Amino acid sequence: MKPAPKLAVIILALPIAASAAPANSKPLPLWEAGVLGGVASTPAYPGAADRSTRGLLLPFLIYRGKVFRADQSGIGARLVKREAVELDVGLAASLPARSDDVAARSGMPNLGTLLEFGPRLKVRIAEPSASSRIRLDIPLRAVIEARAGVRTQGFTFEPKVVYEMRSADGLWTFDANAGVVIGDKKVNRYFYEVQPQYATSARPAYQSDAGLMLTRVGASASRMINEDVRVFGFMRLESYASAANEDSPLMKKKSGASAGVAFAWTLGRSTRLAGD
Repeated sequence: MKPAPKLAVIILALPIAASAAPANSKPLPLWEAGVLGGVASTPAYPGAADRSTRGLLLPFLIYRGKVFRADQSGIGARLVKREAVELDVGLAASLPARSDDVAARSGMPNLGTLLEFGPRLKVRIAEPSASSRIRLDIPLRAVIEARAGVRTQGFTFEPKVVYEMRSADGLWTFDANAGVVIGDKKVNRYFYEVQPQYATSARPAYQSDAGLMLTRVGASASRMINEDVRVFGFMRLESYASAANEDSPLMKKKSGASAGVAFAWTLGRSTRLAGD
């Protein structure tokens, strides 16, 4: 695996490892390190008929600093934290797709590793119980492609509602979320435009538009086996109906699903505890 895709896998894996940490009122270590392994299956890109299934076994690091954090919320810098409002700068990633492996894109350029970076506002909406909460996440991210260099590929806006809960003993955690992904013209062009030189009888030329890319619902759960070993599973469903580019010849399906399972084995942790 090339360095850029490996980096993307680590970025995607860190929240999996951290989300399985016990969600209780006890202070957590400032950092934890260990090994994470798992397998996930996703569409090759939003609307693709072909799928990408990947396994991984990689080191992970969780860091719970007051500003820089790599935890269940992802990797980024927390700029503002109030009782009900938090503003941070986050990083997300998606893995590449080779056009040779995706029939609809045969002969077209490969899709590279995408890194998404930008501000995210998190607003607590309610706390139905002492062990659950509902919040609104409002991220705006620049999309950066890492393939034969680095280049920008537009912006995405992904507002979503998140419900989180934990068991009374802190061994189980669960979250569910629902939201939409909206992209500017450039990022939609990256996925769905067919330039004349790549047009065929089965894939006519197509000019993309800005707008809705997908509607998404998802859920995940984790179980702490012991102090050092945690297991995690997730499922995500996406609908591309009413997407701005649903008429693109590269949009092969009206819906898609992703799922995965993973484990996190903590090999070391700090004696110093994380500050709030």
